[in-house]
Amino acid sequence: MNISHDARQYAPATERNQQPILEVLKRVLPVNGTVLEIASGTGQHAVFFAPELKPRKWLPSEVNPILQASILAWETYFPSDNLFPPLELDVQKSIWLVENPDLKFPFCLQEFPITAIVNINMIHISPWSACLKLMAGANRILPPGGILYLYGPYKQNGKHTAPSNQEFDTSLRLSNPEWGVRDLEAVSEIATLENLQLVEVIPMPANNLSLIFKKI
Repeated sequence: MNISHDARQYAPATERNQQPILEVLKRVLPVNGTVLEIASGTGQHAVFFAPELKPRKWLPSEVNPILQASILAWETYFPSDNLFPPLELDVQKSIWLVENPDLKFPFCLQEFPITAIVNINMIHISPWSACLKLMAGANRILPPGGILYLYGPYKQNGKHTAPSNQEFDTSLRLSNPEWGVRDLEAVSEIATLENLQLVEVIPMPANNLSLIFKKI
């Protein structure tokens, strides 16, 4: 829903999880370079994380025009000199916009290369193909030692970690049969095929997990 009469969208869960996620990001992200956020949603995470993660650059992205407008609106209210306007990036494309050498940024990707990719609460509300394309893109873009960070609910050993996650999974699949809480082992297997090693699984509030992958 909108807050006030501007373009900002508001997601209550974002405010609840942003501080725990930030603590993980501070520990696991490379110390410099650009963090590419895939599926930035409302933009609340971007404006919260960016000033806390300097000197890293934060580059949000979204495919939904309404959410792109929301990100820009949040950035107007909470600007940061290391936070940039959102890219229109479709994770399911075979080549992502950031791979275009002629793309003009407010900064130089050659000078501040992408060293990490952050993706929060996407793969359970998108087709499985989105996860496949996310891993493939991370393999293409990240340098050796680069980090892919995923956050959301996951099944482990084929089982939900809480009854609330099972109920959530059921509701997702009723909304769209291609959606659903994913198996951690299946995600890790796809990552391995794309030269991404799962190095840490971190329990988070509300029965979510942080997954830390490193490019090898």
